[in-house]
Amino acid sequence: MTVWLPFPPGEIPGLPEELSYRYWDGSDSLPGDPNDVRFLVGPPAPGAGYALSRVLPRTANLEVLQLLSSGYDYVVPLLDAIPSGARLSTARGVHREATAELAVTLLLALMRGLDHFSGQQADRQWKLKIFPTLAGKRVLVVGYGAVGRAVAARLHAFGCEVVPVARAERTTPAGQVHGVAALPALLPTADAVVLCAPLTQATRGMFGTDSLALLKDGAVLVNTARGELVDTSAVIREVRSGRLRVALDVTDPEPLPADHPLWDLPGALITPHVAAFTDAFRPMTADFLRQQLHRYARGEALENVISITRRQWAGDQAA
Repeated sequence: MTVWLPFPPGEIPGLPEELSYRYWDGSDSLPGDPNDVRFLVGPPAPGAGYALSRVLPRTANLEVLQLLSSGYDYVVPLLDAIPSGARLSTARGVHREATAELAVTLLLALMRGLDHFSGQQADRQWKLKIFPTLAGKRVLVVGYGAVGRAVAARLHAFGCEVVPVARAERTTPAGQVHGVAALPALLPTADAVVLCAPLTQATRGMFGTDSLALLKDGAVLVNTARGELVDTSAVIREVRSGRLRVALDVTDPEPLPADHPLWDLPGALITPHVAAFTDAFRPMTADFLRQQLHRYARGEALENVISITRRQWAGDQAA
């Protein structure tokens, strides 16, 4: 059984010996006939959806499509190209620590004005300006999956009042999780919002003009999930007015064009979709793939299998 990996197989020790491996990084150069591949791992880079769109229609014998991202929104348009019966699996939870780390880093940077002081440093200015502390602030974490829980744990350590929000209201050992329907009542009480929700038809644009208007003056919005959760034009208006500040690791559009107004907007901090990409990405991904492939070789249940259709995806909401 043939497996296509986005890393040279020799760089992942301990792979099942009964499987055959080929290296494919998403480029136009294919390592063999796509009809031979049984287990296909999508490339862990921007443009993965485009790369898969060129291969999936030719994988008639595919059994597993393994993504290396937490989300799967970019393969929804390709569902019809995936052979009937093939399993779709994500890497949900594999990179939660790195993503949560950047989310909290961006929140801290905005709260303490590091973007402002970086500008002063560039101009060689020594000017005092007082910014808020994160301690004691009320922070909404929207999307309470693996990343959201990791963000919440870090925020608790900073003395924040964390308010988790998910698709539906529920009670957990850690306390109450509010349903997304409660957002209109919760947003005016928040000092900051951290977005960790998946992109679905229900969450697309959930932070638009009306939602942003509910936030108090001086509130902070951090997005390390998907750029399409936020209405970019509405964000620009609110930040340009000086009412809100934002930190965005993901944007809509993405990549952000060089002439986009977000680049030069005071009060906007931009990073280029790097939350998961640290020195831990490769070893964590390799460890996950090794375990996943051993499950596959033994005929065991795989981790993070998604059972989804276009219709189901259209009705999904925040996790």
